[in-house]
Amino acid sequence: MASNLLIVESPAKAKTIKKYLGKDFEVLASYGHVRDLLPKTGAVNPDKNFAMKYEIIEKNQKHVDAITKALKVADTLYLATDPDREGEAIAWHLSELIKTKRTLNKKPIQRVVFHEITKNAINEAMQHPRGIAMDLVNAQQARRALDYLVGFTLSPLLWKKVQRGLSAGRVQSPALRLIVEREEEIEKFISQEYWTMTAQCQTKSAKKEDFSARLIQYDNEKLQQFSIVDAKQADKIKAVLLKAADGKLTVLKVEKKQRKRQPSPPFTTSTLQQEASRKLGFTAQRTMRTAQNLYESGLITYMRTDAVYLAKEAVEEIRDYISDKFGKDYLPAEVRVYKSKSKNAQEAHEAIRPTSVLTLPESLKTLTPEQYKLYELIWKRTVACQMIHATLNTVTADLDCNKKGIFRANGSTIAHAGFMGVYQESQDDTSKDNENEKNDDEKASKEEKLLPLLKEGDVINLLDILDEQHFTEPPPRYSEASLVKALEEHGIGRPSTYASIISTLQTRNYAIIETKRFHPTDVGRIVNKFLTQHFTKYVDYDFTAKLEDELDEIARGEKQWIPLLEDFWTPFKNQITTIESTVQRKDVTHESLDEACSKCGKPLSIRLGRRGRFIGCTGYPECDYTRNLDDDASADSSVPEIIPDRLCPECNSPLRIRQGRFGKFIGCTSYPKCKYIESLEKPADTGVTCPECFKGTLLKRKSRRGKIFFSCSTYPTCTYAIWNEPINKICPKCHWPILTLKTTKRRGTEEVCPQQNCGYAEKAEKPDEE
Repeated sequence: MASNLLIVESPAKAKTIKKYLGKDFEVLASYGHVRDLLPKTGAVNPDKNFAMKYEIIEKNQKHVDAITKALKVADTLYLATDPDREGEAIAWHLSELIKTKRTLNKKPIQRVVFHEITKNAINEAMQHPRGIAMDLVNAQQARRALDYLVGFTLSPLLWKKVQRGLSAGRVQSPALRLIVEREEEIEKFISQEYWTMTAQCQTKSAKKEDFSARLIQYDNEKLQQFSIVDAKQADKIKAVLLKAADGKLTVLKVEKKQRKRQPSPPFTTSTLQQEASRKLGFTAQRTMRTAQNLYESGLITYMRTDAVYLAKEAVEEIRDYISDKFGKDYLPAEVRVYKSKSKNAQEAHEAIRPTSVLTLPESLKTLTPEQYKLYELIWKRTVACQMIHATLNTVTADLDCNKKGIFRANGSTIAHAGFMGVYQESQDDTSKDNENEKNDDEKASKEEKLLPLLKEGDVINLLDILDEQHFTEPPPRYSEASLVKALEEHGIGRPSTYASIISTLQTRNYAIIETKRFHPTDVGRIVNKFLTQHFTKYVDYDFTAKLEDELDEIARGEKQWIPLLEDFWTPFKNQITTIESTVQRKDVTHESLDEACSKCGKPLSIRLGRRGRFIGCTGYPECDYTRNLDDDASADSSVPEIIPDRLCPECNSPLRIRQGRFGKFIGCTSYPKCKYIESLEKPADTGVTCPECFKGTLLKRKSRRGKIFFSCSTYPTCTYAIWNEPINKICPKCHWPILTLKTTKRRGTEEVCPQQNCGYAEKAEKPDEE
């Protein structure tokens, strides 16, 4: 029997570590947290020094039993849970459970920590065990207590004042505020028209090289964004310039410069989530799940960190690799050292990097596609961060239009690619709401725009002047990448919580993602309004950030956790009591309108119902007038809209247009006796027979969120449905009666089997060209 027992958090990690430790060690997994607070009021008692009542998590009881059984025959217990606060807390909970067992409470318990799963790192950790770091544990307990106290006191208040079933979170609420405030910015935004003037130029040389230049000065005045505001002004300026130029421009001056572009630091949790979202289209949760798999397989260092430094040994290996692979001119003279922007960067954690840069992505044949993509991203960023800067040659030429205007042409070339030969960081869009982030290839093509050889005094041909209309655009809604960036900038949450914050907002139906952008729901707007009006302090970005900083101070042993809870709880509880007694539900869920009810004359208001916001009469229940928020005021929803010349096919009663949870539909007037319904819009028929019932055909329909799907025409008798367009082809692999057409950016259009356990996918043939 093994004389030593080592506990980690996941079975995958246990399997990897077992290979390195040998037969003297039994390695088991705790499967995450083993204890949590009782899921009811009173689990944290402020009246008794915030005493916390824990219980074993039911699904993990069997894992605790397995650990207890194995420890009976082992001499020493090593707790090797993750090297962060959560991992330290799990180690503490395990040690506390063991202390309750009389037969086990005298066995030595050692805490070991490693940041990468390699033989050297594990052996080093085993030679330097320590005790439980209670500062880290208390920081985790304080965070858990705060979240519990907010959830169990604020959520019931939301039930009373807004809607049953809602909940509030200490960190999620400021994140929701970010999304709602951005939506309000977009709604208030007033677009402004402006015009730009671009000269289409051509050299007089034998090559006749074309290039373009933008107007920067007109009539001795420098142009700003809104200098040209309408077509009339643009036409006038264009006519004056064309006449003055008479087909020629003169090179006024040429400036040539070199500039350097520095590589980005190695990945932190935040920047990894952002880049994986931009480059790979991964959600924050998918990124963290995949990174966890890579870490547990021993391929990358620990993935929850906000530090950007690299271990000395890793840097030496990276520099040797760069020198051998790319040559010494790609290696900076000195090691690149990066400093975290956050004063509270995780204490002992490195940045996220490969455990060995010599493990090339292409050598990892056993990884899943998503694991490979993420590992390659981490590998490239890590190598690039230690490479020499890129050198760009830039050229700026000013072209004179006979003293009436000046056009400017810009161009650049890459003199030395440096790190750009391996990796470039993507950027979030800043102006266009629905424009995808530019990829590296697009950026590189812009950088490499080359101007012809120009010198002062040269005369060039002016072919034309293009006047182009533009409109200013509102700030974009948050993507997952830009939301994570905003959370980090505001100090909301920490690396380990970004993914759960985003997930919670969607789970609670406070925000939805459409076209990869966050949109607040009606419920999310109302909850945010309630919290910002009545709990302003607690959704304030600075207050939330300060609280996070104080938790970090506890982790470093600079602050005590009980006083922190006392300082938070007393004013928060008083505010709960005040709002509960002074604020009515209608004050929160009703918004007055300057409009009278067409049915009874009483004022109308915007109200929150089960299906979202709507306009209703304040005289309810005596008056039942309602209409949709976007309906015209002249629409009278109290009068049913009867379908002329049609009767219900089931009971011969008249049919009418009704409003349901998912929008308008046609229903029987004899409801609820007759429950016949049909779609208001007739769905398009693909003509493909349903592969499940073989009776109906697959119809093209639209979900309540506007997403296209295909389902059987015999619904609800047959509930078969798929997202991708069906085609009449039998799957050659599993013989399912249909295939579907699936289009992605990376793989293009493919014929794919809709059966999840099949996996068949082949490039779709292009239609024959006539």
